[in-house]
Amino acid sequence: MSDSNAVLARNTDDAPVCPHASQTVAFSHYNNLSAQLPIDPETGQLVDGAADEQAVQCLANIEAIASSIGHSLDDIIRLSIFVTDIADIEAIDRVYREFFPTYVPARTVVAVDALPMGAAVQIEALVDNGEGTIPNAPQAGDLIKYTNNTAAAPLSDLSTQTVAFSHYNNVTAQLPISPITGQIVTGGVREQTAQCLANIKAILNSIDVPFDDIVKVTIFLTDLGELDVVDEVYSTYFPDSGIARAVGYVPARTVAAVAALPMHARVQVEAVVSHGDGTPPQAVEDRHGLIIEANNTDAAPRCKLSTQSVAFSHYNNISAQLPIDAATGAVVAGGIREQAAQCLSNIQAIIESVDHSLADIVKVNIFLKDLGDIDAVNEVYADYFPGGVPARRIVGVGQLPAGCLIQIDAIAGNAEGTPPVV
Repeated sequence: MSDSNAVLARNTDDAPVCPHASQTVAFSHYNNLSAQLPIDPETGQLVDGAADEQAVQCLANIEAIASSIGHSLDDIIRLSIFVTDIADIEAIDRVYREFFPTYVPARTVVAVDALPMGAAVQIEALVDNGEGTIPNAPQAGDLIKYTNNTAAAPLSDLSTQTVAFSHYNNVTAQLPISPITGQIVTGGVREQTAQCLANIKAILNSIDVPFDDIVKVTIFLTDLGELDVVDEVYSTYFPDSGIARAVGYVPARTVAAVAALPMHARVQVEAVVSHGDGTPPQAVEDRHGLIIEANNTDAAPRCKLSTQSVAFSHYNNISAQLPIDAATGAVVAGGIREQAAQCLSNIQAIIESVDHSLADIVKVNIFLKDLGDIDAVNEVYADYFPGGVPARRIVGVGQLPAGCLIQIDAIAGNAEGTPPVV
């Protein structure tokens, strides 16, 4: 009998099947679901109708996948909605309330430039997995999901500010909203970035979790030309504590260009946070004082504002990789095939530097400048993931740094976990 967590990929005929990705990949206490398009699994085609009708199909697909593995919508920890027209959110929210009439997960909403198959909406979910994935050995049984809201950060009846399960807190993506006024703060992207990060800090303070327990940050920006200003503000928040400053700790990070954000915001920040105490009924010895293990390797591009891989408990969170050759520091020569291969090679180098392999990857997120390149990307992708095991999300974006055609980030399992502080 194995005492290590295993990657468990599953599919059901009740939801659309993709040859390049699994519908859900479980590892330890989480199920990572592929983003769901509004595809009717019986026809393999997009459903007819407007964005709200498409949202119904997306959520029905998620519900079918969750049900096929013995879970329900109430087990969703985070839900992310991608639309091509931010004006569609109001109609989608009416549908959303029907699927989540009481409990609401942490949530992210962004408008992107394009979605596969010309869809108007795409939705992905992160689902808890209380039974864990140690083969033939029950782990902690029915772990308790902790939800928390504080008046010190913006409140919404459509999302919970932070949802903890097992060893992670998932924080709702924060807009630059003042919790006092309920409106976007005055000023430009500098003030907006500061408000987003202040909101995250207030949420973490409310659950007695330090800011430096953040393991992954995703920044959604409507104008990549403002990234330098965002980074100036970001650098005043990370590292946050004396211990983190001593080792220069910064979380893994993804910066994604988006077409629009709710309330006409210019920036939105999402955080995934370690939860060393875990959620009961995990045994105290299994959930006390786990450490964050941050790692960089010269075999992949380095960035002073992000760590290539941040492990906590049973997951490695990998920073988004551009098609940059680590040896030259420049974008690799060639077109989309060469760039896709370089991104995936960088991820492979990072995961191998922490004694893991691509077989440990449970989720891949792909940002493409031109969705017409999907077929070429899939051909390259199949060389790295021949079994199509990771769950996956693809969105089309209008901008990528350095004129790149593609950017990829990933989440990997960490079978051995991270040790407690001795």
